[in-house]
Amino acid sequence: MPRKDIMKKYRIGQIVPSSNVTMETEIPAIFRSRETILPERFTFHSSRMRMKKVTKEELEAMDAMSLKCAQELSDAHVDVMGYACLVAIMSMGRGYHCVSEVNLHQETIANDFPTPIVTSAGALINGLKVLGAKKVAVITPYMRPLTDMVVDYIEHQGFEVVDSIALEIPDNLEVAAQDPMNLLEIYKRLNLEGVDVLVASACVQMPSLEAIDLIQKEIGIPVTSAAVCTTYEMMKKLGIEAKSAIGGELLSGRY
Repeated sequence: MPRKDIMKKYRIGQIVPSSNVTMETEIPAIFRSRETILPERFTFHSSRMRMKKVTKEELEAMDAMSLKCAQELSDAHVDVMGYACLVAIMSMGRGYHCVSEVNLHQETIANDFPTPIVTSAGALINGLKVLGAKKVAVITPYMRPLTDMVVDYIEHQGFEVVDSIALEIPDNLEVAAQDPMNLLEIYKRLNLEGVDVLVASACVQMPSLEAIDLIQKEIGIPVTSAAVCTTYEMMKKLGIEAKSAIGGELLSGRY
């Protein structure tokens, strides 16, 4: 008799800023954690866009390279593509994630392998909606002007950002070097009164995964991140259960 538990394998494509080293650790870590409780298996494939300093100018130049990355990953016949950086999308103007997702998808169609697209910006917005958030608080590593842009983008999507912290780290590798456990103290500087969801990291480069479940336990409301929301959205696009053993409320299997 054929085995009913044959493991289905999926290829996860990631469009990554060249100096980003966290997206390729946190997102696979969430999928690997999922593998401990569910049968599907995953491999990970990346294409890079040049970016060293997190400035509006570099972000715009980088975003223009994303189409080439989509073509390259389409050559590998990945099952879903995730595009980070969140702030690159948000710095291009309100609602730009919708434009970017269409443009990237068109590249995969032109390459004869239509592929679902997830942007970390769109995934964060959707994750907040799925969690039923109305009021949120946000931690970013960005300089204050870029953080204000992120806050405006989120508010334009229908949420109230009650409070935000800008850690103001301009160098992207330095962002990746942050200890996620520091967030257990950093979040305490936020006004969480009336807040429905805390975004512990609105940046896929700033590590937060190890802290998410711990903070959530402390404050008693859902805690999420750009990386968690991106992974959730990828699982949804693959048509598999959006669940992992880590990653907070969004990946609890209830959504």
